[in-house]
Amino acid sequence: MTTRGTRPVDVVRLAAGSPAATAREDEVAVEEPLEIRISGETLAVTMRTPGSDRELVLGFLLAEGVITGAGDVSSVVHCGRATDEGRENTIDVTLAPGVRPPIDDETGMLARRGTLVTSACGVCGRRSIDDLLARVAPLPSGGRVARAVIAGAIEGLRERQPVFARTGGCHAASLVGFDGRHVATFEDVGRHNAVDKVIGSRVLAGAAPLAGHLLVVSGRSSFEIVQKALAAGIPLVASVSAPSSLAVDLARRANVTLAGFVREGSMTIYAGAERVLP
Repeated sequence: MTTRGTRPVDVVRLAAGSPAATAREDEVAVEEPLEIRISGETLAVTMRTPGSDRELVLGFLLAEGVITGAGDVSSVVHCGRATDEGRENTIDVTLAPGVRPPIDDETGMLARRGTLVTSACGVCGRRSIDDLLARVAPLPSGGRVARAVIAGAIEGLRERQPVFARTGGCHAASLVGFDGRHVATFEDVGRHNAVDKVIGSRVLAGAAPLAGHLLVVSGRSSFEIVQKALAAGIPLVASVSAPSSLAVDLARRANVTLAGFVREGSMTIYAGAERVLP
């Protein structure tokens, strides 16, 4: 089976305890570059799983402080003719009148977000916590969520990963209401891209900021994951694995609840424990 998110490949399987090699067809998660442009000028290039590109781009721009909502964007379109090779790997954003793109003060050109944003580490180290909090205020206190809702959101995440089920090579992120209502789930080879797609889908729906929601991610929680949640107004981040030290520091200063090792009903809360009901 071939979809935009997976591709069949021929492999040789070596099973434990058996000297025999077995040839078979397997599936891998598709990874391709996406060039993000503003008015024709490159802002960033990210490696991602094709699909939901508009959501990814809007989530990325929101986290980077380029936009504050859907009203700041006039259009988000793939570039070139439908027959052009690679057309689906370039997307151009036109900002709404009066919205200023990020300009480098020294060159007068668009301030590029690095040369490549990888699926492994996003925009790691590009901003310190101080720089981020100068742009985005810490979240207000208030709102509490049951521990069972957090655990259920992680379980639900595992059930909503068809690409991972076929390939074992995709991350996922879900947005869930404090009442346990599932809102959206997206998969991508990059954990950060999956988060951008989730947040971008709510930007498209005109539903951001996202107070009263929690973001759950496969794998670990990094600084960039907490950054994206903060920019979208999401007060709680939960992950299957551990957070990084910088993620913990940011969560504590930004008043974001951060839970890790959410497995089989147990979890470790690294910041904002007061939001979690027993």
